[in-house]
Amino acid sequence: MSKLAGESMSRARRRDRRVYLSGHPVLFTLLAATRRRPARRLGGTVLAHSEAAVRDGLTRVPLDRNAPGTTGGAAGDLTGGELLFNQDGDGHRGSRRGLALGADAVQRLRPVWTAVLDRRLAPLAAGERIELVDVTAELAGATAAALLGVDADPLTLASMARAAAAAAAREHLPGIPRPGARRAARAATARLTDLLASHEDAALAAMLAVAAVTTTVAALPRAAAWCADAGLWSFAGTAPDALTSELLRVTAPAPLLPRVAAAAGTVDGCPVRRGDRLILVARHAVDAHRTDPCPADPAPPHVAQLVFGAGPHACPGARLARHQLSDALRALAVHRPRVVSARADRRSALPGWSRLILAPDR
Repeated sequence: MSKLAGESMSRARRRDRRVYLSGHPVLFTLLAATRRRPARRLGGTVLAHSEAAVRDGLTRVPLDRNAPGTTGGAAGDLTGGELLFNQDGDGHRGSRRGLALGADAVQRLRPVWTAVLDRRLAPLAAGERIELVDVTAELAGATAAALLGVDADPLTLASMARAAAAAAAREHLPGIPRPGARRAARAATARLTDLLASHEDAALAAMLAVAAVTTTVAALPRAAAWCADAGLWSFAGTAPDALTSELLRVTAPAPLLPRVAAAAGTVDGCPVRRGDRLILVARHAVDAHRTDPCPADPAPPHVAQLVFGAGPHACPGARLARHQLSDALRALAVHRPRVVSARADRRSALPGWSRLILAPDR
């Protein structure tokens, strides 16, 4: 790697690190300090850092899907305790299969997000700046509305979904309980559910909207900033799948997965007791903290895919997310934009930018 390329990668990594340290500095500092061991126990919490430990936590340790402080617990607040995250056995697998977004869904939804990209990125062609987080919010909201078959304003849907996710995260993240967090989470969820009242299952629709919107708004602007800072735009045309895979790996939109063990087990050799809290650090499992994105030599698929979970806990929207990001990067790459300014989001459920200004290359 040339010195110039190395400096570009370093600049990109320094910028991206801000989304972690601005939003949850204590939590991510703790995770960084403990990552030298594949798995480490701290009281009743087991931190899983290695690929094997995270994979074990997702596929080999029975999980309590209703426990407070977990993804399932947060989802239960959105759905009233129903569906997808907190079911067991065949019911869990069946619900996820029914929601899997395959090639047909991508083909149906692609015109929705490409229309948003065509319209919202047009100012770059005229030499003007764009605010990519707002563009991404509209893209994500429009896609979620089309997926759910509801007539909701995309930006309103995205705003409410992000607010509900942020409120739920503040309640369920590890740490000292926050006064009023549960009340705020329920109020934000109620507003989102009311917006989606036309759906036959508004609670389930709210949960799906939260998942679709928050991951997209977290990942796409960060991926674009990496491309701009590290000079990766050319790969959007020559190796789009590898670029998308590597950027999703290094951004790891859901960097850690909180779980609770329903029975004893092990994660990469570390004993887990029933009732232990598991913090599965997907970011470390895919080596996002150490290795830069390299579309010319991408990580093996079984590693890169871990950012979307594994086994019965694999994200049913992974295919759609990959195609959506590839299309967005390809559309942006025409203009080879640079980052003018970036502000980390201190309140979001997932590490990301609250504002990212791009300008076309001079």
